[in-house]
Amino acid sequence: MLTNEDYASLTQGIYNLNFTGDSIPCRLLLTGDTAFPVLETPANNVLIAASSYGKGRLIVMSHESYLNEPQFMDFLQNAISWLKPSSEAVIGIENSLGLLAHTLSIFGHEIDMISGFKKDLGVLCMTGYNDSQASEIVSFLREGGGLLIGAQAWHWSECYPELNVFFDFPGNKITSVAGVYFTNKTGENDYCPVSERPPPFPSFDDLDFSTDLKQFFNGVSSLDITGSSTASELLLHGPLTFPLGLTSSHQCFLAAAYYGRGRVVVGSHESFLTKLELKSFILNAISWLDSGRNGRIGVNKEVQSLISILQAEGISCAMSNVSSEFSIYCCNSYRDAEVDKIHQFVAEGGSLLIAGHAWYWSYSHSDVLSQYPGNKILNKFGISILERTIENGNYKVPESANAYHFFRSICQLLRDLKNGGEIKLSLSSWLSKLRQNVSSFLKLPATPLRVSLWQELSHLILGCNLPEVSKEHPVKNCSKEAFLMCLAQDVNCLYDLEDTGELDVNGAPKIMANIDGTNPGGDVWRSTGLYLPPNKKATLLFPEQAVGKGLQVQVGCQSDDLSTAAELCRAPVVVHRKNVIGTKVVISCVWGGLLYVIVKGKSQLGIFTMIAYGAEPAATFIKGQTKVSSWLDTLRTSTSPWAELITENIILTVPTDKVRSLEDPESLMSLWDNIMSTVADLASVPKKLPRPERIVADVQISAGWMHAGYPIMCHLPSASTLVSVAEIKKGLWGPIHELGHNQQRGVWEFPPHTTEATCNLWSVYVHETVLGIPRDKAHLALQPGAREKRIKQYLKNGANLNEWSMWTALETYLQLQEGFGWDPFKQVFSEYQTMYNVSNVKNVKMNLWAEKFSQAVSKNLAPFFQAWGWPIDDATSKKLSTLSEWEENPMKNYVS
Repeated sequence: MLTNEDYASLTQGIYNLNFTGDSIPCRLLLTGDTAFPVLETPANNVLIAASSYGKGRLIVMSHESYLNEPQFMDFLQNAISWLKPSSEAVIGIENSLGLLAHTLSIFGHEIDMISGFKKDLGVLCMTGYNDSQASEIVSFLREGGGLLIGAQAWHWSECYPELNVFFDFPGNKITSVAGVYFTNKTGENDYCPVSERPPPFPSFDDLDFSTDLKQFFNGVSSLDITGSSTASELLLHGPLTFPLGLTSSHQCFLAAAYYGRGRVVVGSHESFLTKLELKSFILNAISWLDSGRNGRIGVNKEVQSLISILQAEGISCAMSNVSSEFSIYCCNSYRDAEVDKIHQFVAEGGSLLIAGHAWYWSYSHSDVLSQYPGNKILNKFGISILERTIENGNYKVPESANAYHFFRSICQLLRDLKNGGEIKLSLSSWLSKLRQNVSSFLKLPATPLRVSLWQELSHLILGCNLPEVSKEHPVKNCSKEAFLMCLAQDVNCLYDLEDTGELDVNGAPKIMANIDGTNPGGDVWRSTGLYLPPNKKATLLFPEQAVGKGLQVQVGCQSDDLSTAAELCRAPVVVHRKNVIGTKVVISCVWGGLLYVIVKGKSQLGIFTMIAYGAEPAATFIKGQTKVSSWLDTLRTSTSPWAELITENIILTVPTDKVRSLEDPESLMSLWDNIMSTVADLASVPKKLPRPERIVADVQISAGWMHAGYPIMCHLPSASTLVSVAEIKKGLWGPIHELGHNQQRGVWEFPPHTTEATCNLWSVYVHETVLGIPRDKAHLALQPGAREKRIKQYLKNGANLNEWSMWTALETYLQLQEGFGWDPFKQVFSEYQTMYNVSNVKNVKMNLWAEKFSQAVSKNLAPFFQAWGWPIDDATSKKLSTLSEWEENPMKNYVS
């Protein structure tokens, strides 16, 4: 994509262009992968555009007179030089363009005055009102010819109001193959400055597809997509696309587009093509695609069930791959073997009916927007299939004036932001969907128009005053403020796209960080000890052996996604990741954050050195490596708001202010070493965990006061306890509870009953073993009176397993521990680690646990578990009957 170089060649020495005079230009509309604006008016209207098709190039002028007026000759000389496939190429010039011919001949170009297209030309210069040789000219362009064409379509549209300007205007039958269209909208007569860089994204969204919709929905009032098939959502990001099927939450599942000389209809599940309830719609769609040609339809063998439906309607069709002998080609979106042929087929006048979903493909692949086979076909047409799914239902057909359309909405958003940042009410009901779709749009493969829009969106959003959001000043999720925060995160990542390939670090200090690339466990975050300030770029250099091995760079550690929260104390997503696919990675994040390298599970990369520019040291203490004096020095100088304390099995990430007075991190992390060793001991796993646990403090988290996972998340007030030996020794129930969650295993868990119960075994064990706090002091719920009351209430209600959960369920395990100690638990946990093919049926799992624990203590515990309402079956009872009775069974006192 050489747009900057191409633009510079076309505008060299040109500082303004004079469009004043009697000639009224038309606005040009751009779409596709290669088109870009060369001249835009101050009102953002394109009057000159460039593009390519196949091996050839073209320049489009918005009025034919501009090809023959003195003020444009300097520019047209640049244009011809850019269009010429070789220095000796002959330039064919239409007879009416005498001044152009004279000017070019003076400058040494070989000229041939012509009345129509002829072979052996290198460049063709023509007006756009005659399409009698359109096919030959398109072929000429495809094979490497250059085309300079001028016309305006507003007067033609006034003369032929019943015709479709995009489909029927003569010039568009040529230029549209390259994504450039003459329109019926007038442009300005003015002096227009020529900018040094390519013009910004040209907004063009005031198109009317009501005539098309009438044809699609003739006799159709609703679209029934009920049933067992799950469809994907469609993203409409091209100006000549329009929605045909929308859910009540503005998700698109059917859409259409104009592209080149052809048309496209997309369904987001292949079953739509043959669904009885959609038959009338599909037949209308075929009529629209055929556009009165009465042509044959080619049907790919993978959707051959469509053939019988077409034949029953008397429609000529045949099973075939894509071919120019057909007016329409039908296929699904699961293969991209024909992608280039389909693009040419549609661009040069064929129509495409395609259907399929992407959600299942996304389960085993990444990068749906660019790598999913159907999107390799459809992205060029302005439609993409997403991994998000559609809720089945029977939906009313959309109304043209009111239907949500991503491209139209994003253009309106750009206008609103340019006019002071206020978002109009017309967008307010679509903000949630628009926010979601912008994130998807930014993942599309780069094209000149998309990059231009991305960059303009980025500059506008980041130029706004982002809301000051905090615990004290939260914002509503569906508000304009929330929308801007989310958009800021998305578009800030676009700074990465501006990487020129050169190592430009602007005098930033060089910092080296050693990364452990060997990882036996799950994906792990390796701390770099660095912090990236908000809106700043870091340039990271990796060794060759680390490239393409699944590594990622991550900015930020507050990884909870708060998108579903009603109120927000921070942006929903504040973490940004980027794959290490080259030796240089440029990354930024609007919110800033600590810098990490994510190492994939099972990686064997060894220790490697990463070099960073643009980041700064964060207060980091690594037990056994960092001197206390160095820790204290960094605390005094670091501007990072976050600090990390690291030991073998756990990493604490807390606000730097919470550790400003921490002068003895060694004792703190030694205590945490003891805690983590005890956690591993009860779980019967090696003392060194496959990856260190992480606890991260945040102003807002996605669930509860704390929650388990990688990392464990907690609210900011908890951070003070995590980094204080004195506070920890008073009790640390919550964090150990979450660490216990991370040790739970599905083979011996009985959700939902034990989900919040067995994790507390670790809380009890650590408090009694490490902190010297007995269970009845560790938590109020474990005081003897409370325990006794729960048991009696549970048994009074009939020992119903529906009520056996949390503290009540924990009581069962505590009675076993008080009867037999902790060793049987360790033995059973260890045994489960060597077991395979354990049933996931709850009753079977509960019987297996009863059996294994009974064997571990050599006692028949079947009566004990039955007293608790466990579904102990006859086979288990019989098997355990050979063991001696548990005389001290504490449940005897209750059941008798």
